[in-house]
Amino acid sequence: MDKAISPLDGRYGARLAHLGDYFSEFALMRMRVIVELRFLRALDETALFDKLTAAERVRIDRVNQNFSESHYRRIQEIEAKINHDVKACEVFLQEELELRQPNMIHFGLTSEDVNNLSYSFLLKEYLENEQLPQLKALMEILLAHAERWAETPFPARTHGQMASPTTGGKEMAVYLSRLLRQFRLLKNFKMSGKLNGATGNYSALLSAFPEFDWLEFSQKFMARHGLEANLTTTQIEDHDTWALYFSITKQINHVVLDLNRDVWLYLTLGYLTISAEKGAVGSSTMPHKVNPINFENSEGNMQVSSALLNGLIDKLGNSRLQRDLSDSTASRNMGVALAHSYLAIQETVKGLKKLDINAGYCQSELEAHPELLAEPIQTILRKEGVDDPYNLLKEITRGKRVSLEELQKFVDKLKVSAETKERLKNLTVPGYVGDAPRICRMVVQQTKKELL
Repeated sequence: MDKAISPLDGRYGARLAHLGDYFSEFALMRMRVIVELRFLRALDETALFDKLTAAERVRIDRVNQNFSESHYRRIQEIEAKINHDVKACEVFLQEELELRQPNMIHFGLTSEDVNNLSYSFLLKEYLENEQLPQLKALMEILLAHAERWAETPFPARTHGQMASPTTGGKEMAVYLSRLLRQFRLLKNFKMSGKLNGATGNYSALLSAFPEFDWLEFSQKFMARHGLEANLTTTQIEDHDTWALYFSITKQINHVVLDLNRDVWLYLTLGYLTISAEKGAVGSSTMPHKVNPINFENSEGNMQVSSALLNGLIDKLGNSRLQRDLSDSTASRNMGVALAHSYLAIQETVKGLKKLDINAGYCQSELEAHPELLAEPIQTILRKEGVDDPYNLLKEITRGKRVSLEELQKFVDKLKVSAETKERLKNLTVPGYVGDAPRICRMVVQQTKKELL
């Protein structure tokens, strides 16, 4: 019986189980241990204490590399007695490492030093191991569609109405270009961290070793582990870089949401098609249906993700005075927000893999709307110095279905050169796509260069 409260752990659990490596209580406690061990090794390098023995370093490396379920259960047992999760982690390490100088563990730190670094390292791992590769996979599918459909004439719509045509590839390139900007931001993004004690002043550390430069120690520690040092904080790291990271993720959500909705509408209009999955059912009563369910599923999950990310952005940058614990419970929902986004992109990728362009129908749709040539005709007439060509074309086309023959007769009556008339008569709606193919290929090349 499945009694999971969240669909992330229930209905979608099998697809998202690997995200538990970043967003579970086990993952958080594992990373707390790793942070404590990284600090311990860095502290050992300062020579402020007697050097760790070879045997002690072996035990440290063993726990660091092989944190297990039994280790996690032991920390839980300790926490149940002392009612403090980070302190339980410290006590566990004192037991497990059997150091000659056990006071080196968690020396001069506050719990928030461990917690802020743990979350930042987990977010960093998720970004590098899961989020960037998934975004790259999404972009590669869009790139393939853009390249394949670069010159395929495609109906465009503004305000839902027929508008100057484009190409199918250019439409895919629009989303590819938008995602490329966010991909670059993510690829170069650095989480921040603090390691400066109870109110951010290194007070406890300096009380023990007043001659040592703990500020420089903190900078070097962060640089070594790929973080940006936040040197000016209260008891808590301000989480502003988390908010920036969530904002980038939210913008990716917005782009993919826009893509989902446009693909859905293009499928409704018949410009795109989606292949039927063998054995799948689109309706309990209508056998013919092939629903755009992947794009709909993605849309819903994107909206949930963005709502949660908005809440985290609003909450995590605010804390009363030096700190309160409201950020602690909110932080535990970071994985929920990111997992909904991850699930949504999974669905969009699945949908895009089944997508194709209905080139024949797009061609016939464009040919059925010769009034779209009103734009190039009136623009050419402007160049030729014809008086008020916009209103001339508006008079015969606005709100009307005009045949190609009627447009030809209109051209015949114009007081322009024979060469200009010939040029106007040779205009076709499917051919009126401007620089769409070149723009598309430009984005394709930019994306290929970035992804490679």
